[in-house]
Parts: sequence; structure tokens; C-alpha cells
Amino acid sequence: MNVLFLCTGNSCRSVLSEGTFNHLAPEGLKAISAGSQPTGWLHPRAVALLNRKGISTEGYYSKSWDDLPVMPDIVVTVCSSAAGETCPAYLGPVLRTHWGLEDPSHVVGTDEDIEEAFERTYEIILARTQAFLALPLEELKADKARFKAELDRIGTLLP
Repeated sequence: MNVLFLCTGNSCRSVLSEGTFNHLAPEGLKAISAGSQPTGWLHPRAVALLNRKGISTEGYYSKSWDDLPVMPDIVVTVCSSAAGETCPAYLGPVLRTHWGLEDPSHVVGTDEDIEEAFERTYEIILARTQAFLALPLEELKADKARFKAELDRIGTLLP
């Protein structure tokens, strides 16, 4: 099963999600990330945070949803509608859910304030990823409506 974490720029939240998911996921589950308008670079604080958590970012890069190496089964948008962002709508025949996250790269303040925002975003992603991986996936594959409801519920979880 392939999970696409989608955002506009594919430099921060979607990359944090991809790295965290792949670090925890068992064989047979894989995350990728992409953007509708990729920045072309990964946010250095996102990369540094993943590295501090022992999560490799080797091979990760900011990419367009037009250049996916595999077709996703599930698309998780991670942009925040609260920040007035327009979340891209992936147009493939996939299961879709929204796990909105504030963009920590937009936080203004001290280095400590910014690092705290990145850490908070990571903690939310971690909690949601763990909840996803705890689902009875084989059972849910046969019931798309229930699967979607579970995914939507996970998108509201906060640690």
C-alpha cells in the first residue's frame, strides 16, 4: 500500500510525514510525498529534525505529483486550511483524507519558537502515523467507507 502525503510546496510538512511514516511502517507500506507546486528544495529544519530523530532523508527531494515513482492508494493532504492555504486536490482514483497541519516554516520568532513549532508538528505527525499503523488495514481494505472514516478521524488527533 502506497500513501502519498501531499502539500503545495513539498518541502516541510509532507516531507516530515513521509519520513516519519516510512521510519515506522512495516514492510508492504510505503509513503511518498509530493507537491502541486514543489519548491524544489527540502526545508533545512525539517531535514535536521528528521535526522535528530534517527530518520533518514536519503533520496528525499521536493517533487511534483506529476513525477511520482508509484501510484498512491491513499492521499493525505497535510496543508492547513486554517492558514488560508489552498490544499491541492489529487485527481486520481484513490482514498483521500485531510490531516491539516500548520506550517512550522511560517512561524516567526526566536530560534527556540521556530524549533518548538517544528517539534510540535512532528509530534502530531508521529501520533497520527502511529494511529494509522494501528488500524486493522486488511479488514479496512474491504470497507472503503469505514477506512475513510478512520482516516478522517486520525486527521483530528493531537498528542
